[in-house]
Amino acid sequence: MAPRILVVTPTYNERDNLPRFVRSVLEVVPDAHVLVVDDASPDGTGAVADTLAAEDPRTTVLHRPGKLGLGTAYVDAFRRALELGYDVVVEMDADLSHDPKYLPAFLQAIEAGADVVLGSRNVPGGGVVGWGPGRHVLSKGGSLYARSILGVPIRDLTTGFKAFTRRALLAIDIETLRSNGYSFQIETTYRALRKNLRVTEVPIVFVDRRAGHSKMSRSIFAEAVVEVWRLRFDAMIGKL
Repeated sequence: MAPRILVVTPTYNERDNLPRFVRSVLEVVPDAHVLVVDDASPDGTGAVADTLAAEDPRTTVLHRPGKLGLGTAYVDAFRRALELGYDVVVEMDADLSHDPKYLPAFLQAIEAGADVVLGSRNVPGGGVVGWGPGRHVLSKGGSLYARSILGVPIRDLTTGFKAFTRRALLAIDIETLRSNGYSFQIETTYRALRKNLRVTEVPIVFVDRRAGHSKMSRSIFAEAVVEVWRLRFDAMIGKL
């Protein structure tokens, strides 16, 4: 039987991007479902998501009462995916920076035995379009910083384009995940590695968002800096 696939996208003020995103995903993987997790976007993203869901039963919406953070959005989605029996859960941004054309490569990697697939900007064939020098330094520097402290070979620890098997979600114990910003991506991958799961990087070209504004902030960056050391300490004392 073909795996049941759920593509999850957390949204906050993505009204202009969401319809195109959903259509593009379902064109590439028509057997997949899309779950939009909207944090009460003031621009009406939630209403747009409801319209898309009414038009196509493959799309569903999880409304949350406010801006509660990326990490909790994914945990809520992972919990629902496990309850509903999905085999593969894919994380994607709704801002069109993650191209659905790479989804078949993700699924091929899982079919070949990967537990977690990372859409990597930092392996041969990967890259970024539309960033200035500062953003390049921040992204590559963040991955290098995390790799060095955690002692892992993964080239792109901060990517938000990822796929998890059901086995991987159960192994990383989603109810105990504590990161809520971009460090969530580092934590989930590191936990997978600590559980001896097979993590594979697939090259992607990341294209900077075409509409709306980046959600990156100083507090999110600071959380990532501190969380890497917490993960290293927990691993040292056997908590991970």
